[in-house]
Amino acid sequence: VQLQASGGGSVQAGGSLRLSCAASGSTSSIDAMGWYRQAPGKQRELVATIGRSGSTNYADPVKGRFTISRDNAKNTVDLQMNSLKSEDTAVYYCNVLTTATWPWRQINYWGQGTLVTVSS
Repeated sequence: VQLQASGGGSVQAGGSLRLSCAASGSTSSIDAMGWYRQAPGKQRELVATIGRSGSTNYADPVKGRFTISRDNAKNTVDLQMNSLKSEDTAVYYCNVLTTATWPWRQINYWGQGTLVTVSS
């Protein structure tokens, strides 16, 4: 699976950005999709994930501000980020988890990362 992310950029605090990620390749095995981020000097952390059925999971710092969505037909996952704060500044990575049933195995794939900079 190959992932292509887009939509990063610079914005002032309180503004909005939308990240998009398109998957290609063996997309029939895609299970969960999500976004992670890594700020300078910090470990990569979960932002949000969404299951194939649409169930979502958000990290506490982004709850109520970010919305994750996916289009299974287009194999895309988006992250709408509102009310951005300076602490949201990070490189954002698209992630997909694939599941193969025979033999059973799961593999994580990562996009190239897109930089989001929020200035206060």
